[in-house]
Amino acid sequence: MKVFKAIFLLVAMLAMSFNARADHDQVITFNEMPQSAQTLLKQYFADYVPLIVTVDWDDYTIRYETGEKVEFDKQGNWKEIDCRMTSVPAELIPEPIKAHINQTFPGSIILKIDRNRRGYEVKLNNGLDVEYDPTFQVIDIDD
Repeated sequence: MKVFKAIFLLVAMLAMSFNARADHDQVITFNEMPQSAQTLLKQYFADYVPLIVTVDWDDYTIRYETGEKVEFDKQGNWKEIDCRMTSVPAELIPEPIKAHINQTFPGSIILKIDRNRRGYEVKLNNGLDVEYDPTFQVIDIDD
């Protein structure tokens, strides 16, 4: 019974430490974001009203009153653009992805794009999620 309690206590402590780490978002001002992030936001999201800007251990996030969210890495490169009900600015979507979506799903709008080291994932207004590897080859389509 003592072993069970010790394991349970250890698991609980680990869970709390992960939770505490995830909750370390710090509210900052727009001007505290990397310059490249500020430039992108001023160019493509100038008409939106910022609600909150936060930073944590690996990224910056800005949320707008209308629900849009843009995440950047520490260098100011976008990681995720979530426009919810409007389309992601076309200039921010890599050309091979735009071409594939226009050809395969004509009339569809990209509502969200996520970029990481494994590639890209886009969410379309028709409910589909399309994943691409770093060379823009489709690796999964999910509804």
